[in-house]
Amino acid sequence: MKARFACDSAQSRGREFPIETSLARGPRSAFQRDRDRIVHSIAFRRLRHKTQVFIAPDGDHYRVRLTHSLEVAQIGRVIARALGLDEDLTEALCLAHDIGHPPFGHAGEQALNNALTNFGGFDHNAQCLRVLMRLESPYCEHEGLNLSWEVLEGLAKHNGPLGVVPWALAELDADYPLELGQWGSLEAQVAALADDIAYDNHDIDDGLRAGFLELEELLTLDFVADQWRAIERKFPAAPQDRRLRELVRSQIGLMVNDLIGETAARVKGLGSAGEVRGAGRAIASFTPGMTEAERRLKAFMYERLYHHPQQLETAERARKVTAELYAAFAQEPALMEDGWRARLPDLEPARSRHIADYIAGMTDRFAIAAHARVYGRTPEGLRNV
Repeated sequence: MKARFACDSAQSRGREFPIETSLARGPRSAFQRDRDRIVHSIAFRRLRHKTQVFIAPDGDHYRVRLTHSLEVAQIGRVIARALGLDEDLTEALCLAHDIGHPPFGHAGEQALNNALTNFGGFDHNAQCLRVLMRLESPYCEHEGLNLSWEVLEGLAKHNGPLGVVPWALAELDADYPLELGQWGSLEAQVAALADDIAYDNHDIDDGLRAGFLELEELLTLDFVADQWRAIERKFPAAPQDRRLRELVRSQIGLMVNDLIGETAARVKGLGSAGEVRGAGRAIASFTPGMTEAERRLKAFMYERLYHHPQQLETAERARKVTAELYAAFAQEPALMEDGWRARLPDLEPARSRHIADYIAGMTDRFAIAAHARVYGRTPEGLRNV
């Protein structure tokens, strides 16, 4: 049974481009179709070779954007089911949330943002909508994947209402208004927090595996130390690697249960998805104590992992590779693939934005190969694990 405040696929606001119902394939709801369109998209498949924490990792066990998105979706579905939300909508949002990331993660995003300084900049969240609504176009009838309004609005504002709207999202919103000044659905809010839970804890796993983090450092965080002491008492003879994986699972469970409990208390009295959007505040939330603990964990991870000197050095090399690719394509468009070169606009800002679209769609390894082809040398120092 779905809760009153859940989104209802039967009451969806529809799609930007009307579809012929006689062409429907199988007995699926609107949100199930959205999830399936995302999973079958080229943009989703490319996530398997895009940076999560470590750039172009050699190790088979490190997470990439694809595996991260699958883990977010698993956590999101658990929370959605417990709260009586639409699981398919939640899953679709979780699976698609990182599709706008360029190669090399935030390093690539910084390079593209710098390159587009005079043309509106680059924002990975807005690029996600741009990919899904315009660039990924497998259908004969229309541009984009033509996802439902609820998926698009959830991706646009899963972190809350937008004050400053990036140009890409502004253009799309003008064509198909997404009510950017309101909060998103509860499914969208849950997807955002499922993302936090996943990368907060799985990045610990990868950081420990790579040797960038030490357990002793992690145990300076009280709520991590509490979990670890409980694991030591319960599994005193277990190998250390298994206990570390138990720690990650334990923390995920702790955060998920905290989120479910606090959100269940906040939804009392809400009778519709519209009331969630109009509440004027986040409904999905951790308790104040967990919110503070999660904030401290993020600060720790930025200091010890994301801003580790070796990570920053690698990211700077990746930023330079991305910037050099943009410069080469801007100066000599013939270096781009035939299809992209043929569609290159003559005028700005569309011209520069088209080049950024081309680069943003690249995987880490494709960008490395493209740079080697353009500059006659393979860029070095892009792998640190």
